Amino acid sequence: MDTIATHKHVASVSLADSLRDPEGFAAELGKSFETYGFAIIADHGIPADLIARAEDKAKAFFALPEAVKRGYHIAGGGGARGYTPFGIETAKGASAYDLKEFWHVGRELPDGHRFNEVMAANVWPREIEGFKQTFLELFDAFDTAGLRILEAIARYLGLAPDYFEDTVSDGNSVLRLLHYPPIPGDGPNVRAGAHEDINTITLLLGAEEAGLQLLDRDGDWVPVTPPPGALAVNIGDMLQRLTNNVMRSTTHRVVNPPPERRGVSRYSMPFFLHFRPDFLIETLPDCVSAERPNLYPEPITAHDYLLERLREIKLA
Repeated sequence: MDTIATHKHVASVSLADSLRDPEGFAAELGKSFETYGFAIIADHGIPADLIARAEDKAKAFFALPEAVKRGYHIAGGGGARGYTPFGIETAKGASAYDLKEFWHVGRELPDGHRFNEVMAANVWPREIEGFKQTFLELFDAFDTAGLRILEAIARYLGLAPDYFEDTVSDGNSVLRLLHYPPIPGDGPNVRAGAHEDINTITLLLGAEEAGLQLLDRDGDWVPVTPPPGALAVNIGDMLQRLTNNVMRSTTHRVVNPPPERRGVSRYSMPFFLHFRPDFLIETLPDCVSAERPNLYPEPITAHDYLLERLREIKLA
């Protein structure tokens, strides 16, 4: 039986402190990322009214008839844009699919952009008024908050504060709108099986509804329960690889609710912040030592790494 450790807590910080005390904020945030791979961040600058509007638009989309939603599923698209139906995504190494459906919004690129061949164009549902405008606004707000968090990570690693700006400029980031429908009963499937994120960092809104848990170094599952409106932020595999496992990409999951909550849907909005596709993920020299040999001697571009991982989770 899994051990749930309720006495362990990831750091809970205010992004406003990154301006008041940049080094202190970076130290607290970085320690939590190094220990747990997660942190809770308040005062992140994403407007509450924008979050509320986005939640309403997402719920309206998922309430559409199944046939209408499936009209936005792009066959062979690897789930990069538009709608991914219930029962497709499967955690790496798992046999039972996750109990979720989702919609992906990517970065809007101008015609002729150098990344157009590897970053698909967005699609937008015609049925939900204001959907495009709302989620482009939210994408930009996540992008801004993410860059401030990366600045603190850079400070913690002893890098120039603006180190990550170029690495994520025009990055292949994805905003995911998630719907976990009511659970009919017991079974092998869970809302999100144990997994690690592929990307650089993930910023998650909507984790107030219980269910998100991380697996710590002691083998305990630790609940991650941010207060309303706060972000749950975690390290992805790309940043773990870049830092030679100094920053931890921690296994996490979303467990099924207790019986009294099984009839309630769960909604959330994770933003998967990515490096630009041609960024070469090559171990940072300062993260290699005699005590910490280079675990990733072969560099790989962010795009190639993404494709490799998408195949593992059956999205490509």
